[in-house]
Amino acid sequence: MVSQKVVIKNPTGLHLRPAGILCKEAMKFKSMITFSFRENTANAKSVLSVLGACVKCGDEIEFVCDGEDEAEALKALIDAIESGLGE
Repeated sequence: MVSQKVVIKNPTGLHLRPAGILCKEAMKFKSMITFSFRENTANAKSVLSVLGACVKCGDEIEFVCDGEDEAEALKALIDAIESGLGE
């Protein structure tokens, strides 16, 4: 299991479009991928779960990846967030 914190840079947070991009990226991996925000845990492979977390710009989330490709998954998701998820 690997984890890392990252700050959301998108001006509008994780609304529908970036949430979809995040989920699409997470679906490429076999590992279980979740993130924690405040007291909630969201499944990064579920758009509804990501949207339900209500993550805004400047919020810090912590990704947790667990599985055979966990390191690659974590790096890909952190890179996607750092690059702004297409925005």
